[in-house]
Amino acid sequence: MKTLVGGAVAAALGLIGLGFWWKEFLAVLGGTIPIVLLLGGGLALYLGFDEMKDTWKKDEPAASPVPPDEMEKYRSEITDLKKELESLKAERKSE
Repeated sequence: MKTLVGGAVAAALGLIGLGFWWKEFLAVLGGTIPIVLLLGGGLALYLGFDEMKDTWKKDEPAASPVPPDEMEKYRSEITDLKKELESLKAERKSE
């Protein structure tokens, strides 16, 4: 309840103050808008450039860290391990 009353009093004082200092308010607003536009534009440029860099990285083919002969060795090892896992599962079910 205190917050509601405090907010109402603050809003009323703000409206009264705006009436008394309207020209000063417009001067502050006039000085703030260009700065906000400049910072917002800079942020948009940064985010756009960052997004463009991400698309450049996607276009490049990824180099494989493993040579092709080792890759085939790992694939055969994976298939052997899968077969062993299936046999262990079947053995456990039969128990």
